[in-house]
Amino acid sequence: MPAPASPLRLLIVLPSWIGDVVMATPTIRRIRNAYPGIFIGALVKPGINQLLSGNTLFDELHIATSTGMMATKKTANKIRPRQYDTALLLTNSFSTALTTRLAFIPRRIGYDRDTRAMLLTDPIAPPRNPDKSWKLTPAVDYYWNLASHLLNQPPLDWSIHTPANCKDLPLALPNDTYMELGFTNPDQTKATDILDRAHSAGDPNTHARYAILNPGGNNPAKRWPIDRFAQLADHLQTKHNLRVLINGSPAEANLVNQIIALANTDPISLPALGNTLGTLKPIIAGASILITNDTGPRHIAAAFGTPIITLFGPTDPRWTTIPTRPLPNGSPSETIIVADESLPPDQSANDHPNRCSIEHITLPKVRESVDCTLCASSP
Repeated sequence: MPAPASPLRLLIVLPSWIGDVVMATPTIRRIRNAYPGIFIGALVKPGINQLLSGNTLFDELHIATSTGMMATKKTANKIRPRQYDTALLLTNSFSTALTTRLAFIPRRIGYDRDTRAMLLTDPIAPPRNPDKSWKLTPAVDYYWNLASHLLNQPPLDWSIHTPANCKDLPLALPNDTYMELGFTNPDQTKATDILDRAHSAGDPNTHARYAILNPGGNNPAKRWPIDRFAQLADHLQTKHNLRVLINGSPAEANLVNQIIALANTDPISLPALGNTLGTLKPIIAGASILITNDTGPRHIAAAFGTPIITLFGPTDPRWTTIPTRPLPNGSPSETIIVADESLPPDQSANDHPNRCSIEHITLPKVRESVDCTLCASSP
């Protein structure tokens, strides 16, 4: 059978979560480079358009209708006039496959999951173990493999994903392949205003350089205790003379305020200064370090090469192994700290919520990692 024709109008259906969208950017750049002249649109959840502002990956963003019984049909109606000839679904859901079918997109490529194979013209087998369980596969490789099918290139060799320990997993991505984001001039202008107000609101003796703490997360079980974040804020200001900014969504403003109340120094709330997802990008890009739970800002920092300390528990970090740029001294820009490094490599932290609880990560361990990272990343 001859290979399908190259697309002329391609719709890429993006994941719902911030981190997953950022992890998809190497795949999208690969497609853009392979087909430089085609029209590429993206179907995104509300809010993700702010994450993608200022990039050169897409020609148009379509914001999905996210609520209501007719949401799928309404979303299909939005994208149908663009007459896409191909859809690449980086999502796994039945509803997104149905959306592309209702939009009358002739070719629909995606993983055969969520009983949606009948809605796809090109159902791709997802990575599984011999016993049919899901194979441990980093999301960046998971998306890259779908692009291989679109580009008529050999699929990835899943056998490379052989864990040597409980937190590291080799990537099948080519070397020097990284995640990417951009931001607009208005985002930068507003971010500069937020940073100016943050500095003027704190101790005038504190250096203009700053650290960001990100204590939130969609799952409360993935949140490091707030009293330790407060003590870490004190450490960053007193030992490293850094202004400390605490990030959170509007819904996490109270969490941020609790940490500020527990601190002996004067960390600043980014939600209180009107921070948005669009302005968060240049703010993270300019930070000396980000200390975060396993959540979206981790991936934003990696896209800009900002040094990161990521705290994992009880989730397994190998599902979200990401490519990161090295620090000036050549060491990795991300340090991953897990609750139990003695977990056998053939087991997943997800299956041991008590043993791998994030509360088992100690403050001294995080402080030590912060000190080493700041030393390695200093000019």
